[in-house]
Amino acid sequence: TAGLQIYDTMQYIKPRVSTVCMGQAASMGSFLLAAGEPGMRIALPNARIMVHQPSGGARGMASDIEIQAREILRIRSRMNDLYVKFTGRSLEEIEKAMDRDTFLEAEEAKAFGLVDKVFETRPENEETGSEDGSGGAPE
Repeated sequence: TAGLQIYDTMQYIKPRVSTVCMGQAASMGSFLLAAGEPGMRIALPNARIMVHQPSGGARGMASDIEIQAREILRIRSRMNDLYVKFTGRSLEEIEKAMDRDTFLEAEEAKAFGLVDKVFETRPENEETGSEDGSGGAPE
């Protein structure tokens, strides 16, 4: 999928990828949010994160529908394994969360391991106006 292509690119490139949720990250958006560099996955305080299992539709002959069903189950298994890696949660916890649409507020997403920080305000440094001299960019 296009989302897994983005994930592969995030893993391939040399720079560490910081992810920030403003508003809402749902479905593949939540996956990519969680796939950011550990310690650099951020949500703003009113952000909402929604996770669920992959969905899709199939039409055609029964054999084609069966092929599509096997493929979506394979993708679900792969993504669940990656969510385990991102969050440190057990496979059983991930499968339960993914069974239906699960909406999390920013602090809940942090507790679940999808993000590392919830920024209430922009960090500031007296000299530069930023915490680390970067002008306010995430770590």
